[in-house]
Amino acid sequence: MSNLAIFGGAAVPAFARNNELSETAKALMGGAAGVSTKRISIKGGVFRLLAGGKEVASIDERHLDVIVVKAASKVSRVFYAGSYDKDATSSAPDCWSNDGEKPDVAAGNKQSATCMSCGQNVAGSGQGNSRACRYQQRLAVVLANNPEGDVLQLTLPATSVFGKEEGDKRPLQAFVRYLAVQNPPINPEQIVTRMKFDTKVESPKLVFAPVRWLTDDEYAVVKTQGESDEAKRAVVMTVAQSDGVKSAPLKLEGKPLAAPAAEEEAPAPKAKAKPAPAEAEAEAEPEVRKTPSKTNAVPVVKSDLQGIVADWDDE
Repeated sequence: MSNLAIFGGAAVPAFARNNELSETAKALMGGAAGVSTKRISIKGGVFRLLAGGKEVASIDERHLDVIVVKAASKVSRVFYAGSYDKDATSSAPDCWSNDGEKPDVAAGNKQSATCMSCGQNVAGSGQGNSRACRYQQRLAVVLANNPEGDVLQLTLPATSVFGKEEGDKRPLQAFVRYLAVQNPPINPEQIVTRMKFDTKVESPKLVFAPVRWLTDDEYAVVKTQGESDEAKRAVVMTVAQSDGVKSAPLKLEGKPLAAPAAEEEAPAPKAKAKPAPAEAEAEAEPEVRKTPSKTNAVPVVKSDLQGIVADWDDE
């Protein structure tokens, strides 16, 4: 039986019976036209919870249940000129774009006037046949067992966003399209979503599945969370995310965490090195130019999610 059977018939709550697709759903389907340092990282194939770049908890379970409260309306792009160096001090990317169309960086490191005309957006500009400029999808989520807690940023790599479903394994866009064709259509901010690591691939890749409808009370909280400044910042990238700016302490269930150390958005690239190794990108990614042009892990703390939340409260 389909795992969406629990979302049909009499199970549909009152707030969803006349559903239309929300802006969040449209954004995550791949066709819809900030600074948050409280975030979830999937580095090393492990769910890690960070505040101000400092890891405060990690879990060894292969899944994590969240509620999506907001999503960037378009897939973003990010480019590092150097190679990946896990030991280097974190730094801002050389070029990036929030809308995947035009760079948001000032003149100097800007690679092109538009993303479509950029040489870093050409197959082969990265390692192998990949592109040096990478796709990302930014989400604002809350933990399913604590909808009133902190809004967390989740940045997904291309492999977790694009591609085709394999059985019940769906990358993000395929998952949201799957929800959209139900009767009534299901919006991601109305349900609990389970994120699972795809254990068949080497690089961290997430697949998504529905768990249950939210209750009326949970949905009211999630709507408020999605309109918060934290959610708006979570889905926008700015240079401050990588330049050492400290954030407010992470808090869960009203209790603050001690102020964290310097921000760690991404490891800095080594200067004048070859483009960073890239994950294989799925077929369904947006089209790019085909003709090349000239162009200039932390130890895991074993604990279940409930235990993690309890540990944070003791901080």
